[in-house]
Amino acid sequence: MTIGLDFHLKNINFDGKKISLQIWDFAGESRFRFLLPGYVIGASGGIFMYDITRYSSFKNLDQWLKVISQGLKDDYNKIPILMVGGKADLSPKRTVNKEEAIEMAKSRDFIGYTECSSKSGDNVESVFIALARVMMENANLL
Repeated sequence: MTIGLDFHLKNINFDGKKISLQIWDFAGESRFRFLLPGYVIGASGGIFMYDITRYSSFKNLDQWLKVISQGLKDDYNKIPILMVGGKADLSPKRTVNKEEAIEMAKSRDFIGYTECSSKSGDNVESVFIALARVMMENANLL
């Protein structure tokens, strides 16, 4: 039985540097959610991704913020978070208004909002580069 967590390494080239990002994907079965705060300890950044065709994935954002804040405690406001609308290739089936998503990202002090499509690959790489840029700036590596 899975706890709703997956781990990946993502290598990107950024300003002539090779960077390796550790990606922890919290899929989110609610009965295992109590375990997840321990996995965010030491995080340098976050991506909150929702499905633009499923409003329920968007409205659950604050529950995920609670999970993150429980794990990071006092460091919660110190990490950059990017909000991403997934399945941009299904834009005609959108149930989450883009303006509403942008407003939510602003109201939560996220570093920004963007949309991407894993199916087509559109904008996927730029999501990681945008977050890596801010994380490197925060660590004074730029």
